[in-house]
Amino acid sequence: MTGSPSSEVTEDLASFVAALTADDVPDGALRTAERAVLDTVGVTLAGADAEAGGIATAAVTADGDAGETTVLGRDERLPLSDAVFANATAGHALDFDDVALAAMDGHPSVPMVAPLLAVGEREGASGLELLTAFVAGFEAQNYLSRPISPGHYEGGWHATSTIGLFGAAAAVANLLDLSTERTANALSIAASMPAGLKRNFGTTTKPIHAGQAARSGTTTALLAAEGATANSAAIDGHRGFFDLYRGDGESDLEALPDLGERWAIREDGIDVKKYPCCYYTHAAIYAAIGLTEDRALEPAEIDTVRVTASQGAADALAHDDPETGLEAKFSMQYLIGSAIARRSVGLSAFEEDTIDEPAVQTVRERVSLVVDDDLPYDSNAARVAVATRDGKTHERTQERPPGTHDDPLSVEELHEKFRMCAEYAPGPIAVDDALAALDDLRSVDDVGTLLESL
Repeated sequence: MTGSPSSEVTEDLASFVAALTADDVPDGALRTAERAVLDTVGVTLAGADAEAGGIATAAVTADGDAGETTVLGRDERLPLSDAVFANATAGHALDFDDVALAAMDGHPSVPMVAPLLAVGEREGASGLELLTAFVAGFEAQNYLSRPISPGHYEGGWHATSTIGLFGAAAAVANLLDLSTERTANALSIAASMPAGLKRNFGTTTKPIHAGQAARSGTTTALLAAEGATANSAAIDGHRGFFDLYRGDGESDLEALPDLGERWAIREDGIDVKKYPCCYYTHAAIYAAIGLTEDRALEPAEIDTVRVTASQGAADALAHDDPETGLEAKFSMQYLIGSAIARRSVGLSAFEEDTIDEPAVQTVRERVSLVVDDDLPYDSNAARVAVATRDGKTHERTQERPPGTHDDPLSVEELHEKFRMCAEYAPGPIAVDDALAALDDLRSVDDVGTLLESL
């Protein structure tokens, strides 16, 4: 490390990441990581043929260079960095990947899984080594987001990209068994690379954020492995990452968790998405479907639908009348229209020829989104009030989305989601073989053999 006195923040995190082994990971955390990898691989398969996934792959294959790294769901093999970019972009293309709002206000797995699979394939890593590295990266994301949350996200940064980059760097550093010094350099190099604006939500640039974070995080670890150096105060020093990315608030170093004592992956966990759209809509969707089924509501009966949610939801959901599938993922009005008219919100809801379905649009036009100022900024709670033309009002409040860490999707639901996603992959997938390996990833001797089924 060069240029300034040693930073305890960086040194503490680097020491933790470099030293972490499978024996250190607490009970249950490996299984959480295993489920996260399974889910992320599934949504990547589906996203490979989505608009952003296809654009990313086309962009990096335009020069015709082949490589040795697997592109999920496709026949192509690309150079490692390009494959990481294509796979991670595909993983976020449908906004169906997992979230960890308490840990980082974003999507923790998608910036890490593509790098870990690519580097793991190259290194012949085992499934257990990959899962351990995943945990290292997850804890790094939590550690570095705490001092600047929620100001960082409120200030307009897309944490999946800006924080996820550090997760990718830490995960790959652990997988490569880098020393503490080189891991510290990887993290400090990463401090020069964060980018990603919430302003680009609802466009193909949002999933590209994930691809760029994954590629940049991988690059930082590979650079550090070759001896690249960085300023040791690049994260917490004057005009370092915390200063520049904190938003309107002050960075709070007292919020740094005790690494290895409080495990974010166990205490806060990872929430797996039931619906392929912005997570701020999930509680409202779940409540709306429940009301619709319980009351046997039909679109023609609806007079108004009032959804009450947090300011964070209002900030993220910018498309009242979406024209594309990507915009529809960030439209409370459209999603509640789909929930009531179709009694579901699946991947098909975002296909271009389904957006203007008359029954859905009939309800969408009657939906309003209002902010409850008493809710925390990043709350996912929602209240749905449906007024029908006969003068009745039906209400339901949902405090949390389905599929949270404390109330996870069942194994059957997780597998059902994977199978649905695999059907959207552009190439054939050995679904049963893939599920068997992913569901017991810690027993896989070489992740390269797993990738053969994908």
